[in-house]
Amino acid sequence: MQILITGGGGMLGQKLVNELARTSNLLDVKIDEITLADVIVEPKVPSSAEFKIVLKIADLTQDGVAEELISNRPDVIFHLAAVVSGEAESNFEKGYQVNVVGTRNLFEAIRKTGNGYYPKVVFTSSVAVYGGPYPEVVDDDFNLQPKTSYGAQKAIGELLLNDYSRRGFLDGIGIRLPTICVRPGLPNKAASGLFSNIIREPLIGIEAVLPAGKEFTNFFASPKSAIGFLMHAASIKTAVLGDQRCLMMPGVAASLGEEIEALRRVAGDKVVGLIKEERDPFVEKIVADWNFPPFETARAKALGFTCESTFDEIIQVHIYDELDGRIPGLEK
Repeated sequence: MQILITGGGGMLGQKLVNELARTSNLLDVKIDEITLADVIVEPKVPSSAEFKIVLKIADLTQDGVAEELISNRPDVIFHLAAVVSGEAESNFEKGYQVNVVGTRNLFEAIRKTGNGYYPKVVFTSSVAVYGGPYPEVVDDDFNLQPKTSYGAQKAIGELLLNDYSRRGFLDGIGIRLPTICVRPGLPNKAASGLFSNIIREPLIGIEAVLPAGKEFTNFFASPKSAIGFLMHAASIKTAVLGDQRCLMMPGVAASLGEEIEALRRVAGDKVVGLIKEERDPFVEKIVADWNFPPFETARAKALGFTCESTFDEIIQVHIYDELDGRIPGLEK
C-alpha cells in the first residue's frame, strides 16, 4: 500500500505517521511506502517504521506539484495541509490559496490521472464550518454558515470533496475536527491555540495568557482522538455516507472557564495560578464567532468514531502522551 500525507510536517501529520509506523498496516494491508509532504517544515521520520518513507517539500498551490506528489498513485491520501484559522483570517489571500486552490489542485491532479485511479481521500475539515446562532445542541443537519475565512475555506473544500466523489474521480470522506486540545509543542497561528496554551504551558510551569473571556465555549478532542478519527475514516466503506461525505466528529463541549476548572481538578491551584488574563480583541472576535455549543454527532458515533467524554480526560491524555505521566509545573 502507498500512502500520501499532505501537511506531513505538522502536528497531526507527524502523529499519524508515527501511529502508522506502530501498526505497519492500514485497512489490514501492509504499508509499503508513505510520502510525507509539507511546504515549510521537513517532516521527521519515525525510526521504528518498517516501510519506506519519502520526504518532500511541496507547495500544492504551485503548478505541477500535486501531479508529482501522486505520480506513484497512492492508495490512500490524508489531506491535512492547511493554513490555520488565525493566519487565514489575517492573510485573506494566503488562506484561499492554500485551503481552496491547493485542495482543488490535489483533486484535479487525481481526476486528470484517470486510467482507473480512484484513491481514498481523507480530508480534514473543521468545526469552524459552522456559525451561529445555535440551538442548545447542534445536530447533523445543521446548516454550514461559517463566520471566519478559515471556516468558509474548509466548507468550500467539503463541497469539492463531495462533488469529486459524486463524479467518481476519488473516494472521499471529510472529517470535521473539533478544536484539537491539548496541542503539544509551541503555539501556532491558530486562534484556537489559546484553548491549548492555557493548559499546556501551566502544566510545565510556564505562565500562559488567557486572551478571551472565560464564558467563551468550544468543542474539543485530543490529538490522540484526532489520529483515531483519521485512521477510522480511512477504513470506512464510503457507500454508507451517501452524498453527504463529511461528518462532524465527536467531542467534548467546554467553556474556557470549565477548561480552567478541569485543569484545577487534574493539576491543582498552583498550576492554574500561572494563567494570566490579558484580553486580545482580535482573538476574542474570532472565538466569539465560534462559541460552539455541544454537537450531537450521531452519524459519526453510529459509524464507530469515539473520543474522550470529559475535558479532564483530555488533559490526562496530554499528561500521559506528552509529559510521560508527570506534571512538571508541580515540581518547580
